[in-house]
Amino acid sequence: MSSSGAPAVRPASREIARAAVQAELSLVAYELVVEKGYGNVTLDDMAAAGGVSRSTFLRYFHTKDQAILVALKTYVERMADALRARCREEDDWTALRNAIESFVVPIYARNPAGAQAISRLALFTGALSGAHLDRADWRTPLTRALAERHGGAEPIPIGLAVKVAAALDCMGLAVSYWVSADGEVDLVDLLREGFAALSGQDAGVDG
Repeated sequence: MSSSGAPAVRPASREIARAAVQAELSLVAYELVVEKGYGNVTLDDMAAAGGVSRSTFLRYFHTKDQAILVALKTYVERMADALRARCREEDDWTALRNAIESFVVPIYARNPAGAQAISRLALFTGALSGAHLDRADWRTPLTRALAERHGGAEPIPIGLAVKVAAALDCMGLAVSYWVSADGEVDLVDLLREGFAALSGQDAGVDG
């Protein structure tokens, strides 16, 4: 108890609250970059979009790249949550594809041109290299989520880790193909075609 009689706030609670605020600010910043273009957005713009002052924003992020990195990590965690929520009757490949689609498609569908631009920066130039999210950072939460669908056995079977790694490579290739084609091909079709190759099914299968 504090001297005022109110219960003291545990550091863990403050850290959780800070992480939640940081995640939401990062998502707003990322959406702004997709909408306006990386080079057209400043830290001041990101702060304004998040409804906070520049000084408050700088408590959470020191650079634009850092804000984008946190946004990507947040999206990956949400993708993992989507994987956990998938119907248990779905096979692993279908569950992974649907979870990835729930993350990728809404972002790219809202602003295809902006999504292509930021993806092109990340894929084909040196820009955003500081904000690049290592593929291992994607694999860990998704592998854990997939393992939970199988009862959460420890250690996690290597086969599940291999499936997640292959699914993420499939996602990366689909986005790369989509960007290279200037959006003239459908991203969902590319994802489904890729996953069909992984699972040995026809590309036209529905999820």
